[in-house]
Amino acid sequence: MTNKLLLALSAAGMLALPITAQAQGTLRGAAEGAERGADAAGPIGGIVGGAVGAATGTVGGILGIDDRPRFRSYVRERGVRSYSWGGPVQVGTVLPDDEVTYYDVPSEYRARPGYRYTVVNDRPVLVDRSRRIVEVID
Repeated sequence: MTNKLLLALSAAGMLALPITAQAQGTLRGAAEGAERGADAAGPIGGIVGGAVGAATGTVGGILGIDDRPRFRSYVRERGVRSYSWGGPVQVGTVLPDDEVTYYDVPSEYRARPGYRYTVVNDRPVLVDRSRRIVEVID
């Protein structure tokens, strides 16, 4: 009963956040929170940690709110060539392997290993190993 109540409260809290913010970091935050919660408190900790991590990831995204403007400037200073994409630049879009140049995210931005960046339609984006856009840096 307690677990169901926690999950319902967590879901209600997630719905209160703006939709665009939810799309950017929820999955990463949920995965990290569940992993850390399970390590600390077993299965129940994993459930609670996943919900809390989802909310935290949603607000901060992959880079975090404070790192976004600095990262945007970093990308501009590098003069990275923009790839012209015919569709919307949004989370979930999978970019091609060829034609696009991907760059490692410098460690100072604390992105987890496996994330890279590129510029699509003049917008910096972060992609995962499968070249799926996981965050649009606006």
